[in-house]
Amino acid sequence: MWLNQTRFYVLAFLTASWLSNAAHADEARPCFVVAHRGLLLDAPENTLANFRACLELRLGFELDVQRSRDGHLVCVHDTTVDRTTDGTGRVSQLTLKALKSLDAGSWFNASFRAERIPTLDEVFKLLGHYRESPVLIAVDFKGDDAQIERDVVALADRHDVLDHLLMIGRTIQAPEVRKRLRLANPKTHVATVANNPAEFPTALKDPDSDWVYVRYVPSADEVSAVHAKGRRMFIAGSTVAGLQHENWRVVVERGMDAILTDYSIELSRQIRSTPR
Repeated sequence: MWLNQTRFYVLAFLTASWLSNAAHADEARPCFVVAHRGLLLDAPENTLANFRACLELRLGFELDVQRSRDGHLVCVHDTTVDRTTDGTGRVSQLTLKALKSLDAGSWFNASFRAERIPTLDEVFKLLGHYRESPVLIAVDFKGDDAQIERDVVALADRHDVLDHLLMIGRTIQAPEVRKRLRLANPKTHVATVANNPAEFPTALKDPDSDWVYVRYVPSADEVSAVHAKGRRMFIAGSTVAGLQHENWRVVVERGMDAILTDYSIELSRQIRSTPR
């Protein structure tokens, strides 16, 4: 009798301790705010001015990576420079020198005149100055360059910023890209997509990712299932990209780990005003 009671109390104590620790872990888990192409409403996208502003505000950002004609990794969203610079032509057909000669700021506002297209090396160097900041950088690979993942990971290693990065873009849909990233460095943070609840179980079981990227508001059980697997969850798309305060509130309360939005300052302000 006494032994059974002792076992019961020990089990109850251990269970209570585990639940308490789990609760504290959930409270401590940050929800990263990731600014879509940086502060795209306030500064020219994919520029150092933009990314520096994000980092000063302790916001993460999403950036787009592709390769110049002479092999340099540069941050540009479109396949051409026409929309975001004063030049024309395909990024892949222009040398780094040609790309660096373009004005990447005046199209947005004259106050950003002479802002240049940054290399990924420059962005990682900037990020290195904020290494201790709680930010997440989402890396979107462009094009069909089979070597770009390896080169991005190697560059991130060189700057000691790999742990701040989450690989998205074509990564989330292409198993071969996820495999290449994990081969480049097993510590690389890699996402796979669930566009809807039907795709969630497959995404959760993906062997080459540690993040589940959703394009819908997930249930509390789905978020918990991700965390129970030791993984994290990232949300992007139409449910959170705009000023969608109620969706933001719901996903934060359910334990979302990162949110990609066009309104990062507003989301960050909302999270600060309602601590988890």
